[in-house]
Amino acid sequence: MTSSDRRTPARLADQRALLFDLDGVLTPTAEVHMRAWSRLFTPYLAAHGAAPYTEQDYFAYVDGKPRYDGVRSLLHARGIDLPEGTPADDPALDTVCGLGNRKNAEFTAELEEHGVAPYPGSLRFLTAAIDAGYEVAVVSSSANARSVLETAGILDRFDVVVDGAVARQDGLAGKPAPDTYLDAATRFGLTAAQCVVVEDATSGVEAGRNGAFGLVVGVDRGAGADALRAHGADLVVSDLADLLPDLATTVAGASGADQPPVNPRKTA
Repeated sequence: MTSSDRRTPARLADQRALLFDLDGVLTPTAEVHMRAWSRLFTPYLAAHGAAPYTEQDYFAYVDGKPRYDGVRSLLHARGIDLPEGTPADDPALDTVCGLGNRKNAEFTAELEEHGVAPYPGSLRFLTAAIDAGYEVAVVSSSANARSVLETAGILDRFDVVVDGAVARQDGLAGKPAPDTYLDAATRFGLTAAQCVVVEDATSGVEAGRNGAFGLVVGVDRGAGADALRAHGADLVVSDLADLLPDLATTVAGASGADQPPVNPRKTA
């Protein structure tokens, strides 16, 4: 395999596992998060005389990061210093953790009000990948990943879910560190080189690059194709269904599979 092959969709057929971010990749919960962050920061920044919260703030400071890291990053950008607090802080407290907990309450309210369903193209891609024998995992910074997956009706598709709660419990650094993705690969008994990272956030594709994963796929839901590539995406698509022809038809090591992966585009 040449170095150029690494950055093409054909590389998918040589991998054993697909490690999916959740929000903005499998489900449009990024939109739920965006509304929740806006519900938090629009009045908060106005009350502190800071520049108004914008959608670009979400992509620049919050997207893909653990919740408290997102709070800390945006406040720093506005020149606001708050005590760190602890994860047990009341949401009414003006601490980093208090604001993070307030955002979580806003997210839960948004999810209950509007629900969530998988992106149709992502669901087709996920189903085809499972049928071909790929291992699949969700790796999300959100502590709400399991509730989102359950609401979307796809929790039972995943034996491995490494979310914000797992990361906090096991002391795993958040994205752009590769630790959560590496943890998911280890749970399958695989190396990073055998796994694909699928992300829509710049911090997430950077985590894939930092972990030397076999392929890093960026899904452009608003971060921008150029930004995703600059931070580590080997290739960028607007919908995962675009990659359906590049999945292996049979994955080596899968149950009942005793031959190498087969890429349908490579067969006559």
